[in-house]
Amino acid sequence: MTSFKPNAHNLIQAVDWPISQLPGLNSDNQTRLNNYGIKTTCQLLKKGKTPADKMLLANFLQINIRDVNKWIAMADLARIPSVGCQYCGLLLHSGVSSVSHLAKLPVHRLHQQILRFYVANLQRRDLCPSVDQIQQWVQQAKFL
Repeated sequence: MTSFKPNAHNLIQAVDWPISQLPGLNSDNQTRLNNYGIKTTCQLLKKGKTPADKMLLANFLQINIRDVNKWIAMADLARIPSVGCQYCGLLLHSGVSSVSHLAKLPVHRLHQQILRFYVANLQRRDLCPSVDQIQQWVQQAKFL
C-alpha cells in the first residue's frame, strides 16, 4: 500500500458537487433545495451547520430531519475527491458519518465493514472497493 502525503503540488481540496449528484435526492427535493438557495453540496453544508439550521431546512422542505441529516452527512463525505458522490452513500451505509470520522478509522476495519455491506446487500464481494482505494479515502480525509 502506498501512502498519500500532500505537498505544495498536490494539496487536497474539498470538492463542491451539484446538488443533483447527491444520491437519494428525488427531483422534487432537488427543486425545493434550489428554491431554498441550495444548488451545491457546499451550500447544503453551509445552510445546515447547526441543529437549528437543519430543523429549519427540514421544516421548509416538509421532510423528516433524518433525511436532512443524511443528505448533509453525504455532502460532507462527498467533499473528499476520491469519494465524491459515487461512494458517499456507501460510506454512510457502512457507518461512516463524516470526514473527521473517516479520517480516524483504521483502513482494514473500514474495508471489512464495507465488504460486509456489499455481501449482505448485493451478494457481491467482487464489487467492493479495494483496500488501496479505501486507504486513499482515509488519507484524503485526514487532509481536509
